[in-house]
Amino acid sequence: QVQLVESGGGSVQAGGSLRLSCAASGYTYSTYCMAWFRQAPGKEREGVAGFYTGSVDTYYADSVKGRFTISQDSSKNTLYLQMNSLKPEDTAIYYCAAQQRGRCGPRGVTKYWGQGTQVTVSS
Repeated sequence: QVQLVESGGGSVQAGGSLRLSCAASGYTYSTYCMAWFRQAPGKEREGVAGFYTGSVDTYYADSVKGRFTISQDSSKNTLYLQMNSLKPEDTAIYYCAAQQRGRCGPRGVTKYWGQGTQVTVSS
């Protein structure tokens, strides 16, 4: 069955960096477009970064542009999110998402979610 397993979360001070990974299994990696979402306490889940159909075009939430970088290694079936210059407002649970091709994006159709990894940024 499809599994998305995130890792790399943790606690850092403001200005620090973390690299999240999402290991995908149970399907052909290119079947879906991949993305990262996050959900902070009391807030709705929001799209952070992702790929549109194909592996070149990306999108980022305005709040993370210039600080976060999404990448993927199809040979390893793994999605990454490099997060630099972290801010306390980046504190959230970060989720990996596999989205329906052709309906990718922050308001796209997500077919599978990972279990999430906690990121906590202290000031």
